[in-house]
Amino acid sequence: MPLPTAVPDRRLVTVSGAHVLVPDPDRLIHLQFRRFAGCPVCNLHLRSIVARHAEIAAAGVREVIVFHSSAAELRKYTAELPLDVIADPDRKLYREFGVETSPRALLDPRGWPAILRGVAHDAYATLRRRQSAPPGKPEGGSLGLPADFLIAPDGRVLAAKHGAHVYDQWSVDELLALVPAERRA
Repeated sequence: MPLPTAVPDRRLVTVSGAHVLVPDPDRLIHLQFRRFAGCPVCNLHLRSIVARHAEIAAAGVREVIVFHSSAAELRKYTAELPLDVIADPDRKLYREFGVETSPRALLDPRGWPAILRGVAHDAYATLRRRQSAPPGKPEGGSLGLPADFLIAPDGRVLAAKHGAHVYDQWSVDELLALVPAERRA
């Protein structure tokens, strides 16, 4: 399936009911595809995004995160995130952007350190009652691969990455390096 080179205008609805325009006429969109609600590895990555959210926003980038879980399930885990979280339980956006599932998501040894860190962190946070426990049987399964897209205000896809394993996505530094110089503050 060919990857999109441009994204048609659309209005997505976040799990909190807000509307997000993609593309955004004023900012770049970092469209992230994650796995399932409560995914420890996704939570690990999103903590890195939240920690530098002000820096990302200052670079003119809006974070939009898509999960293949229902909005009700996502609300259990994302209420504190200052990010736009989108539920796509039918995987319509995943198909459109060529985001896949594969056993290599979990079987690739390059992802194992992140799996261990994410599970350890989430287990500790759950025991301390700071968050809900990750689901035992996640909606949509656990074999999703991550993907990242940087979308310009005119809809052009400036950069894209389809992950080869569970923790193969852009870091904040990689994302910021992709922002065109003329868009940086």
